[in-house]
Amino acid sequence: MDAGITIIGAGVIGLAIAEELSAKHGNVFVVERNATFGQETSSRNSEVIHAGIYYPAGSLKSLLCVEGSRLLYDYCRKYDVPFKNTGKIIVATSPEEIIQIEAIQKTAALNGVHLELIDRDKISSLEPDVFALKALYSPKTGIVDSHSLMKRFETNTINNGGQIVYKSEVTGITRINGGYAISIKNSDGSTFSFTTEKIINSAGLQADRVASMAGMDTRELSIIFSKGEYFRINPPVNKRVKMLIYPVPHLKMEGIGVHVTVDMSGGVRLGPDVKYLDSNIYDYTMSPEKQEQFFKAAVKFLPFLKQEDLSPDMAGIRPKIQKPGEPQKDFYIREESENGLPGFVNLIGMESPGLTSCISISKYVGRLIKIEK
Repeated sequence: MDAGITIIGAGVIGLAIAEELSAKHGNVFVVERNATFGQETSSRNSEVIHAGIYYPAGSLKSLLCVEGSRLLYDYCRKYDVPFKNTGKIIVATSPEEIIQIEAIQKTAALNGVHLELIDRDKISSLEPDVFALKALYSPKTGIVDSHSLMKRFETNTINNGGQIVYKSEVTGITRINGGYAISIKNSDGSTFSFTTEKIINSAGLQADRVASMAGMDTRELSIIFSKGEYFRINPPVNKRVKMLIYPVPHLKMEGIGVHVTVDMSGGVRLGPDVKYLDSNIYDYTMSPEKQEQFFKAAVKFLPFLKQEDLSPDMAGIRPKIQKPGEPQKDFYIREESENGLPGFVNLIGMESPGLTSCISISKYVGRLIKIEK
């Protein structure tokens, strides 16, 4: 075989897996269709290190997020990846929302995450300009420089002896004796193929398509593109916010509401919203007409905000396997021997908290690939 393990996709999860596996296994190969790492979902998000608050107890999202948060903070300290343990508050601006955040507190407790229910005095001490009747305070939530994190994963993978090839798109996967043959198209239109013992499908927005290439029935795992837009809070008003501020989440967790995030440079953004796209097209265009909608969502807890304080920032796309109106779905991370694909690991529907969980996911995948047919 030309490669021992081939990882398809060099987003933050694919790169974390590459670092983990290249440290323990020889001949690890990463294939990425874009010109460099993290050009899609991994570079168009809030860069939040989540604590593991919202996810059902026992789910992969819950378990991997709680473990991943701890591992990610430790990793950032070890490798000097920029991060801030900002803390976060989930605000209730009405009596009905107080009931909802109390329910969130109970869910978080089942996941081993302690949240403090705080009153207006404590809220004012943390964020003097924020309005809320009550709030949940999460001291372990923070932010990370995702580009620096991915660069460190890439560097460590290469130093471990792993290989990463960019501008190379997977066009076909064939099961062969002892492994798989993978067909590749380069950016210049040329093609080639190589063989590998194992495949890790971490293709993000295209993960269902890659699984289909290998012969998987992905009708229940079809990815739906869910677009989210962000608006920036302009200076000097942005200085009135210091930490992450979240509203009560959407029904069925389609999103966690237009929230306030700070970045490593001190900038402040609102977003993302949730819009399921009619087709899986890479639509990163902004909708300036949404400025009023974002303002109305945020002014409930940022009463100092004026509509003209906002400006369009960026858009990202989530790879959802949860259809509109359906209950939230868990990560799909599975070794596919039962589906006739031994040594083939699928990671599908890797939306939030994928960034937070990337290192714990890499260790989980490391355990999965030891499964033999």
